[in-house]
Order: sequence, then structure tokens, then C-alpha cells
Amino acid sequence: MKHQRIGRISEEVKKEISRIIREDVKDPRIGQMASILRADVSGDLRHAKIYVSVLGNEQEKTSTMEGLGRAAGFIRKELGRALAIRYVPELTFILDTSIEYSVDISKKIMEVKRKQEKSNGEE
Repeated sequence: MKHQRIGRISEEVKKEISRIIREDVKDPRIGQMASILRADVSGDLRHAKIYVSVLGNEQEKTSTMEGLGRAAGFIRKELGRALAIRYVPELTFILDTSIEYSVDISKKIMEVKRKQEKSNGEE
């Protein structure tokens, strides 16, 4: 039962942080191509790891993560206003590269398929 509650709270934290970053945070370092993939809230609701995906080059990723780190207090305050929970978790932003990894793997698979089709056509 407790795990279901934590899961619901994590999902709400994810939605609200996405909205806050999109609508309220005015830091120019935070890129438009930043998206919240997942929020893991601890069992005692004191800490939350926020996984962020940033599409762009390394400089954009670095500046976005710096901007999010600097805005963490503001985001936490706005999160406290939006959610009716006793403890507002301390936020830790983590860069998640899983989407880029998946795209890279897909490209490699397509490349292998093209090579196989080309070699089958030559036979």
C-alpha cells in the first residue's frame, strides 16, 4: 500500500516539476528541449531524484543542469505550493542519457539491417 502512495506522489512530483520548469522558471540556461523523464521519491518523502533528458550538445546539457541546480530551491518552493503533502522533498537533478542511447542503438541496428539487405541482394 505504501509503495502505491509513493508511486502516485512520484508521478505528481514529475508532472508538477515539468509544469514549473516550463511555465515558471525563467533561467535562460535551461533549454527548451529539457524534459523530466522520471521522479524517484524516497519512502520518507524527504528526497527526490529527478531524471532529466536534454536534447542538444554537451554545452547545452551542462548549462541546463547548472540552471536546474540553481533553481532547485525555487522549484521546491513552487512544488510545495502545488502539492498538499507534509514534506516537500529535497530535489536532486540527474542527467539521463537513456533516450540518446536508445536512438544510437536504433541507428546501429538500422545500419546492420541495411548491410545485411545489401549483402543478400548481391548474392
